[in-house]
Amino acid sequence: MPIIPWRPFWDIERWFEEEWPEWEWPEFRFPRIVPRVPMRTPRMDIYETDGEVVAEVELPGVDPKNIEVEVKDNYLRVEAKAEEKKEEKKKGYYRKEISAGYYKRVVPLPTEVIGEKAEAEYAEGILKVVIPKKKPVKKEEKKPIKIKVKGAKLT
Repeated sequence: MPIIPWRPFWDIERWFEEEWPEWEWPEFRFPRIVPRVPMRTPRMDIYETDGEVVAEVELPGVDPKNIEVEVKDNYLRVEAKAEEKKEEKKKGYYRKEISAGYYKRVVPLPTEVIGEKAEAEYAEGILKVVIPKKKPVKKEEKKPIKIKVKGAKLT
């Protein structure tokens, strides 16, 4: 689940901006912590195989150069910036639409992993991150040690 800073009056600010955008409001609002670009939480599948944890993240329309992936302290963090430009020219009018998006997701991983050996690939809007699992340390079985007694006989 993404971590979003808490802003106590964000819903009220948004309501005023949507209902009365043409009004001049005094600058008494709290400073914006979250960027103006809409943040989206990408959908994600995480599953385990015998030796790996695999995460598949849905990032449509994102340039692979704008994707950051990090595995730290058994958490997977994925951030991406998307920009889509559309131009349309028809009779007597001209329209240009630009939409920008920001994706962020931080999730705990189900088992201990080796983050330094993680690999990622991006194809057809899906980012696939493969992270090798740490091998469990084998616990030695308790083996009783026989005690030899010299000189005295026990009955």
